[in-house]
Amino acid sequence: MERNKLCEETYFNNFYLEHVQAASNFAYYKCGDKDGAMDFVQDAFSKIWQNCSKIDFTKAKTYLFTTVNNLFLNNVKHKKVVMEYAKAAPYVDKTNESPEYILEEEEFKKKLQNAISLLSESQREVFLMNRIDGKKYREIAEILGVSQKAVEKRMSGALKILREHIKNI
Repeated sequence: MERNKLCEETYFNNFYLEHVQAASNFAYYKCGDKDGAMDFVQDAFSKIWQNCSKIDFTKAKTYLFTTVNNLFLNNVKHKKVVMEYAKAAPYVDKTNESPEYILEEEEFKKKLQNAISLLSESQREVFLMNRIDGKKYREIAEILGVSQKAVEKRMSGALKILREHIKNI
């Protein structure tokens, strides 16, 4: 009969009022977030109420703190899983763009890659060094061992070919 004391609403309310502050402090020390701490505490009291017939009332306080701690640890584990998934995710839309925009962007990338593949090796080299690596014509000329005029001519040819194959580049 003593086991079911927690199932009496009056006893449970008194138990709650007696331990809610200490449990909240404990949870706050664990997670450092007042709202999160209260969530853990409320969940713990909810579990005690749901399992009141199975919990020895003399061990209810221990059960409360153990439950708060376990809820906190489960939350930490969940956050680690979420972080691992986020790291491993091949692509996550961080811009919140519409699916249509993303599809158009992918199509444009394919068109651009196809057009770049049509360039001669020297044109492709100059174009990518300038547009991707951000190198100036003078730097490219030094790296390739050609004149700056040759770099300008290759870039001009590359841009002409790209304009023909991709509108609005």
